[in-house]
Amino acid sequence: MKLKTVGIEEIRYPIQIRQKSGSRQETVATINLQANMPQKHRENCVSSFISILNTFQDDISIDILPSLISEVKKELQAESARMEITFPYFIEKEAPITKTKGLMEYTCRFSTEDEDKNNMMVSVWVPSTTLCPCSKEISSFGAHNQRAEINLNVKFNGFIWIEDLIKMAEAGSSCQVYSLLKRPDEKFVTEEAYNNPMFVEDVVRKVAELARKNEDIYWFSVGVESFESIHKHSAYAYVDSNEM
Repeated sequence: MKLKTVGIEEIRYPIQIRQKSGSRQETVATINLQANMPQKHRENCVSSFISILNTFQDDISIDILPSLISEVKKELQAESARMEITFPYFIEKEAPITKTKGLMEYTCRFSTEDEDKNNMMVSVWVPSTTLCPCSKEISSFGAHNQRAEINLNVKFNGFIWIEDLIKMAEAGSSCQVYSLLKRPDEKFVTEEAYNNPMFVEDVVRKVAELARKNEDIYWFSVGVESFESIHKHSAYAYVDSNEM
């Protein structure tokens, strides 16, 4: 039996990510790397993959991936290669009223197929709050709200920052989520969500509109899952820019 694809899955690896502020953030990534390569080279793929990762460890960003993939193909004489780098990314965020600072964690991913820049993709998973418009409409007071997660995936021209994608996703929900809130902040986020009721479909549409207005983004998808507080199930919505 001839095998065509070989690689490594879920290797944990320390990396540094460029930040919009100009500094670098140290984090630990989970990396998947696959290559289609000639039979005679397959037995050495693991050590080759690790060696190449070592070369790029101190400067991982989306614009580095073409060079990394190119090096993989060259070293292994591979026909093609695919890579995913998933990592936690932390941003210091102020509470809305007291300005209390806390670190928010976001799951992010760089992925690509081959060294073609048109195949580069950045993905972010952003926690948010949704408040049900129907619940607000039919209730004499109050409305059920819950935490949701927004998944934004983009392909782009030039360069795009993780921070900008996170900000774009957060702008599409009933209210943002914070890591640390005091009572004045809790009052604000409760009322902010109440004043901005949104179904998951509304969140998807709003984030999609923001992505479409960004001239650097030529393709995107948005998925939103709301972890319902009064239902056993979750609510979900998704849109792909090719279908809009």
